[in-house]
Amino acid sequence: MASVAFLGLGVMGYPMAGHLRNKGGHDVTVYNRTKAKAEQWVAQHGGSLASTPAEAAQGKDFVFSCVGNDDDLRSVTTGANGAFAAMEKGAIFIDNTTASAEVARELDEAARKAGFSFLDAPVSGGQAGAENGVLTVMVGGDQAAFDKAKPVIDAYARMVGLMGSAGAGQLTKMINQIAIAGLVQGLAEGIHFGKKAGLDIEKVIEVISKGAAGSWQMENRHKTMNAGKYDFGFAVDWMRKDLGICLAEANRNGAKLPVTALVDQFYKDVQNMGGKRWDTSSLLARLER
Repeated sequence: MASVAFLGLGVMGYPMAGHLRNKGGHDVTVYNRTKAKAEQWVAQHGGSLASTPAEAAQGKDFVFSCVGNDDDLRSVTTGANGAFAAMEKGAIFIDNTTASAEVARELDEAARKAGFSFLDAPVSGGQAGAENGVLTVMVGGDQAAFDKAKPVIDAYARMVGLMGSAGAGQLTKMINQIAIAGLVQGLAEGIHFGKKAGLDIEKVIEVISKGAAGSWQMENRHKTMNAGKYDFGFAVDWMRKDLGICLAEANRNGAKLPVTALVDQFYKDVQNMGGKRWDTSSLLARLER
C-alpha cells in the first residue's frame, strides 16, 4: 500500500481516485477546487481530504493530478499552496491531465530541481474507461520513476506505456486525438451518406465494421449517432481544447495537420449549434442541420 494524493475530482479524476483507493488498496488523500466534491468522494470511498494541493501532497509517495488545462495544472503544482512546495524528495508526481508538452517539460525541470520525479501521463478511454478502470495511459519521463509508478497507475488502467522523456506522453496523446478527429468525421459522413442513400444503417455497419473500416468509434458510437443522441462520452469542448494543443504543437514542430484543423472548425460549428457538452460523435449533427 502506498501513500497517495489525488488532485482534481472531475468526471475522470473522481473514479480514477476511487480505483486507487478500492482496487489498488492505497491510502488516498484527495483535493478538489470545489470542496463539496472532495467531501462526497471521501463519504463514498473513505480516505481523507485536504484543503490545498500542498496539504494533500505532504508526505505522500505518489501525487496524481487530473485537471483542466495548462493553467489549472500550474495552479495545483507551482502556484500558491501548490503541491510541488510540499513534495518529499524521491516522491513521484503523476499528471493525468491532457496538457501541452511544453508544460510537462517545465514541470519536469522544476521537479528535478526539487529532488522528486514528474511523469506526464495523459489518458485515453473517456469517462467510461475511467469508471471501469480500463484507461490507456501514455507516459513521459524517466524509466526508474515509471517503473515505480506503474504498479500504482495499474489500478485504473489496462495499458500503461512509457513513450519517452518528459513531454512524450502528451505528444502521444496528441497523436491519439489527431487520429480520432479524422476518424469520427469519416464515420459521421458515412452515416450521413447512408441515410441520404436510403440504406439501413444498422445493416451497413454490421457488414463494414468487420472489414477495414471497422473501429472503436464505429462499434461504440454508430447506434447513438444514428439515433441523434450525443450524450455518451468525451465532450466537444474538451476535444476542441485538445485539438488546440495539437495544432499549437504542430505550429512549433512544423507538422502539417490539414484534416485536424478542418475538423477543429467543424467542432466549432457544433459548439455554435449549442453542442458544447455533446460528445464528439456529434459531428453528424452538423451534417444534418
